[in-house]
Amino acid sequence: MNRIKSGSFLLRILTSTRAMSQSTSIPKKLLRVRDHGFDNYMEVEKKLRKILKLQDLLLFQPQQTVPISRLDTLARRLDFKQYEVGSFILKFPHVFEVYDHPVRRILYCRLTRKAHFQIEQENLALIDQIPDAVTRLRKLLMMSNTGRLRLEHIRIARRELGLPDDFEYSVILKNPQFFRLFDAKETRNKYIEIAEREPALATCAIEKLREKEYREKGIDAEDIRFSFIVNFPPGFKIDKYYRIAVWKWQRLPYWSPYEDVSGYDLRSLEAQKRMEKRAVATIHELLSLTVEKKISLERIAHFRQAMNLPKKLKDFLLQHQGIFYISTRGNFGKLHTVFLREAYKKGELIEPNDLYLARRKLAELVLLSPRKATVDRELVNYRRDREDEIASIQSDYVENGFEGFVDEDDNGQDRERGCDSDLNLDAESDLKSLDWFHEGRLPEWEDGSTFCAVNGHVRCIRLVVADFVPSTPHEAINVQNNGD
Repeated sequence: MNRIKSGSFLLRILTSTRAMSQSTSIPKKLLRVRDHGFDNYMEVEKKLRKILKLQDLLLFQPQQTVPISRLDTLARRLDFKQYEVGSFILKFPHVFEVYDHPVRRILYCRLTRKAHFQIEQENLALIDQIPDAVTRLRKLLMMSNTGRLRLEHIRIARRELGLPDDFEYSVILKNPQFFRLFDAKETRNKYIEIAEREPALATCAIEKLREKEYREKGIDAEDIRFSFIVNFPPGFKIDKYYRIAVWKWQRLPYWSPYEDVSGYDLRSLEAQKRMEKRAVATIHELLSLTVEKKISLERIAHFRQAMNLPKKLKDFLLQHQGIFYISTRGNFGKLHTVFLREAYKKGELIEPNDLYLARRKLAELVLLSPRKATVDRELVNYRRDREDEIASIQSDYVENGFEGFVDEDDNGQDRERGCDSDLNLDAESDLKSLDWFHEGRLPEWEDGSTFCAVNGHVRCIRLVVADFVPSTPHEAINVQNNGD
């Protein structure tokens, strides 16, 4: 009887100590910790998505303009609410311009010159980086199990991958040595297949980064061989058990995303852990192939079966919040955007490319103050009326007033030249003093306009030639001289 009691007492001790112990493996479910730097980035992206829809709508119009009365009807097809588009375009005067039609006398909407310039820069950057886009597409196909992906899935993610809208012809069909395009008989879907796997391209971005860290910082090769760069968001709680779990996971070997694992036995627990870490490396490499090092979770799900990714992608990525960040901002929580944390610092890309910089200029136009657009509009309106006013003043006072005055009085000619030179020197000096004004990408003025600041506001002073012309006619002056 005593033996039974002692055995039951020992069993209770063992069960109680087992319940108090914690596992040293990464938990399957973790709460998402917000990073306001990425969330603020997505708040701007939310506005940019609507602006891009309206830009495409305006660019496809015959004159690239549309009446305001018709714009509300067309914008409803772009998921705008009723009467929402009118107030939306007024919030961004640096992108959209509302003007009065000179003939029809009704309000029209068009893109500003700054917006057109940004679109041209983005198109040029997109064309210049097509060779890099070809390499990115080849690496993306090499990560798939069969070396092929659906063309529709590539088309949906073409903006993130830096591919042009006509990539089927400008990228795939123009490079038959790299890609093959065919129709599947079973599903009747178009597929793109890589022609030949190149071993030189089977190097992940994280492997290059490990080599750089090893050479610069001298980290132990055994610690950095299979590790990832981990930067947890602010406020993420790390206890000693979680720290041990991350340390063990960092030293766990895994197969490369470019390696074919179809012939491996994946039934063991060790093989499943390696496949989970391989999925992390695959998503890491997929984000590294994008232009802005971010992509929506829904687009990653398109490649899930082709790249052996887990089914519950969101829960899987939340286990590794030090490597990835999932932002729910931008579409009322319906859109999930995955960022590569190591590629960003303070909301900006650490190593930007030309296409990224061209796209960020549209964000700069969105963030500019509307007061600056009011000054721009006043200056542009003055420039439109400048030619008629200056031409009429010069014809009335200069041509008629100085007729016959040059031949009779050389001193008058010197005074005229001196007056014009003073006028030009004043105009040039005023224009040179406003270099900061031109750096703001305002219209460049080639006439003699002068600007000054009055109480912090920019004012335009018109230089009138009549101010320098004598008020007495020259004929009266000559008659008076002869009489004397």
